[in-house]
Amino acid sequence: MTDSAGIPGGTDAAGGERRPPRNRRRRLLRWIGLGLALLVLMGTAAGWWLYNKLDGNITEDTSAAAELARYERERPAHLATGAQNILLIGSDSRSGKGNAGYGEDKGTQRSDTTILLHLPQDRRSATAVSIPRDLMTQIPSCLRPDGSRTGTSFAQFNWAFQWGGAACTIRTVEKLTGIRIDHHMVIDFSGFKRMVDAVGGVEVCLTEPINDVQAKLKLPSGLQTLRGEQALGFVRARHSLGNGSDTERMDRQQQFLGSLVKKVQSNGVLLNPARLYPLLDAATSSLTTDPGLASLRNMYELVRGVRDIPTDRITFLTVPRRPYAPNPNRDELVEPDATRLFRQLREDEPVTVTPPQPSASSAARTPAPTATDAVPEGNSTGEATSTPSAPIPTFTGTTAGNAECR
Repeated sequence: MTDSAGIPGGTDAAGGERRPPRNRRRRLLRWIGLGLALLVLMGTAAGWWLYNKLDGNITEDTSAAAELARYERERPAHLATGAQNILLIGSDSRSGKGNAGYGEDKGTQRSDTTILLHLPQDRRSATAVSIPRDLMTQIPSCLRPDGSRTGTSFAQFNWAFQWGGAACTIRTVEKLTGIRIDHHMVIDFSGFKRMVDAVGGVEVCLTEPINDVQAKLKLPSGLQTLRGEQALGFVRARHSLGNGSDTERMDRQQQFLGSLVKKVQSNGVLLNPARLYPLLDAATSSLTTDPGLASLRNMYELVRGVRDIPTDRITFLTVPRRPYAPNPNRDELVEPDATRLFRQLREDEPVTVTPPQPSASSAARTPAPTATDAVPEGNSTGEATSTPSAPIPTFTGTTAGNAECR
């Protein structure tokens, strides 16, 4: 065989390079394209599987939604368009995987922790208000798990969750504050521990060593990284830490949550798939929420709206309270401070906090400084007043940005 120039072997014989036939190149490109398409398909399928897994983890609280709908006419109206109020409830239920080690499951549960989280319309700040479990308040008639109903009662706040679950707690908070609750989340012991472990632990500052057998805590003073079991003991312990008051326990919970927020906002979690997925898996599988939040998409929209809030604008405080006169082991609201706080939240006005005084935690169940003890105008950015000389309302609390050892 000769080429057009009469050289046997064509270009190979002339020292040139043989080019693969055109159909061979086409087959190669086709296989490369098929491989890339297969990789994209596999990635899409994996992403879809992960999305559906996380989405299916969330438990939807339809019973609470139905009960709240029954009482819709008596619930507070929305006063601030775009603002949201979310009730965070920590359940002490012993039922469920991983919770039996904290006591016998008697089929009941109470709210160890209840926090009202207010997200303003502009999403430039957030305010988390702890409601004492021992606060004496009016609890409305609620639907029990067995279908019966309780009567209206004046009792300590955490009985509402035991009697009627999230719906009863929400109605109690709404009657107490006049604030419309838009969403709620309930998390149990096991879920809390998994979330802490998923972010690699949370740092807290201990002013003194802890050696508490009941809380399973033995830690030196200073900056400590708490993981699941230790973290749960830290936020739940009451009688054996500090002065034994629920006020101190709420302070520890707020300190811990502030540090958790900082950790989750850090690049070590949000930009690390190895930590982000376990966090999402732990969070979604540990939560019971209202139907409006019971999907990964809705949860993402919520998180996206608050993830860029600076830590020094994420505020933690406890509703103004003092020992209840007939029983010092219970709490009552401090007025008019509590009413003022509820109005500010209801009308989406900023809430200003000042750090507690060093001596405030040394006395058992010492009432928190009230809004009437506020700093002079110009030292804060709290509620505007019509009288220039009037003090600006402030409340004792902290921010996520202050959750550091000093």
